[in-house]
Amino acid sequence: MTPHPRLSIGLPVYNGEEYLAESLDALLGQTYEDFELVISDNASTDGTQAICRRYAAQDSRIRYIRLPRNIGAAPNHNYVFTECRGELFKWASHDDLYARDLLRSCVTALDERPEVVLAHAGQAVIDGDGKVKVPYEYGLATDSPRAPERFRSLLFEPGGDDFYGVMRSAMLRRVKPHDSYHHADRTFVAEITLHGPFHQVPELLYFRRDHPTRAERANPSKRARCVNLDPRRAGPLHPTPRLLAEYVWGFASAIGRAPLSSADRRACHRHLAAWLTSRVRPGAGERVEDRAPVDPDRLTVSVDDLVAGREGRQA
Repeated sequence: MTPHPRLSIGLPVYNGEEYLAESLDALLGQTYEDFELVISDNASTDGTQAICRRYAAQDSRIRYIRLPRNIGAAPNHNYVFTECRGELFKWASHDDLYARDLLRSCVTALDERPEVVLAHAGQAVIDGDGKVKVPYEYGLATDSPRAPERFRSLLFEPGGDDFYGVMRSAMLRRVKPHDSYHHADRTFVAEITLHGPFHQVPELLYFRRDHPTRAERANPSKRARCVNLDPRRAGPLHPTPRLLAEYVWGFASAIGRAPLSSADRRACHRHLAAWLTSRVRPGAGERVEDRAPVDPDRLTVSVDDLVAGREGRQA
């Protein structure tokens, strides 16, 4: 591992033994190699520790950290970022898959576009076996040069899951760390959009895995999801109305912190007011994972062909 890797990948994990090895193979098999992979194990009780230590012994780019107790998913995401050293940063999920050229394509996009703060790629939802269920057509205007338009699009349009793009670390240090109220990931991404445009690489390179033990599936209620994000959310001090109010305030406070002109700040507040006082347009709350699966006979992409470590599997 180089003393100062260009890119840091932060992988927070808790009890991820089922899919972790597949994700590590996909990350370590990237065509872009100038990175460190920092794994923060949230006191897992399954075989996660053994898997991480085995891979760390085989690849010097991996740094494995085991926390003494489960601090929750959101604090663990924030913690792993503080342990990273690269000028670029990406969060990785223990159960997703990544095409070999994902990192190279995103880093190249950031190098060629200094105004861009985050680069991501086309994505699809896969099932537990790694088969594509739902290709996702990204329709948000996060590439707009105007901050209010990026913000408006994220409020009203379906999608907005750019949490796992490649970002500039300096920008990420300027935004408020990920919180643990309802839909805190959306307000987090919204604040990032206020710092600069995104760029989407026009290739299908990222595969989000949907499975019954995925955090959002395993914790169907708002309260349960928030407690999973941070155990301190349990108890009577954090009723659901508070979790929803914090969600709305998350957008408003992001506008206040962002480096915006007075005119752009007013425009963002108008978009937020419109979102609050009118019905969200149909489909705006839709989850990509819940869309009807595509006919596998109509697919032209093979995850096994694109992702390292899956050679020899049946397409």
